[in-house]
Amino acid sequence: MRFAINHMTAPNLAWRDLLILANEVGASGVEYRNDLSTPLFSGEDAAVVGRAITQSGLEFYGLSQVYPFNAFDAKISDEVERLIETAKICGAQTISLIPRNDGLGRGNGERQANLRLALREIKPMLEDIGLVALVEPLGFERSSLRHKKEAINAIEGVNGAHVFKIVHDTFHHYLAQETEFYPEHTGMVHVSGVVDTSLSITEMEDEHRVLVDEEDRLGNIVQLKTLNELGYDGPISTESFSPEIHKITDITKLLKGSLDFIKSALNDKQDVLISG
Repeated sequence: MRFAINHMTAPNLAWRDLLILANEVGASGVEYRNDLSTPLFSGEDAAVVGRAITQSGLEFYGLSQVYPFNAFDAKISDEVERLIETAKICGAQTISLIPRNDGLGRGNGERQANLRLALREIKPMLEDIGLVALVEPLGFERSSLRHKKEAINAIEGVNGAHVFKIVHDTFHHYLAQETEFYPEHTGMVHVSGVVDTSLSITEMEDEHRVLVDEEDRLGNIVQLKTLNELGYDGPISTESFSPEIHKITDITKLLKGSLDFIKSALNDKQDVLISG
């Protein structure tokens, strides 16, 4: 198991401190983001960041994000190019592409065409430097890309499987009520839990996403066991959006406890796997 820490889980930490946290909790890598309240890498040179990650012994699994990539135009094209260039400089293994999530572009036929157009345009940018982009379906009803199968169909439709992978996000998998797993197309797994028993599935939002523990309602352990059983061996990254998690001054003990819980649960052979 290769665990990673997404910067969203501890957004108040400086980028160097995230490396310290990752090592303290036994993670093997990190993901950084450009959508936090502070500039990416606090404005520090990307090459300096890349060297620091290498020296820390960690992997730089992913750099997020371009949104909304499937509303592709000249502005989005420029954003993709800039993120690719940053990833090249700092040594990130992937970049993330996030679909439109404002209720627009959801029409049958329209959303598929928009997705293929974006992938077709982005594909040669990635091929030029040998970088992989992660497409992340969002399970919200307002999302323009809810299901992993639709993403994979589009990727295969543009012959892009060598440069595009999907993210299996346990939260969004649950929201979209998906039952199929695609380990061969999956480049990253994001994990988070929801524990509030008062919420219906349509009421769950990013703000409710906490660290995974025994109170989790999303079936994280079953999802992870299924992915592992089907052959997935890539990184599993914690991605908590909850303000309650973010306000904790020192998350080290809580985060390590969550990772230890996941490890222990995955080693328990008694849980029944979902067929995928």
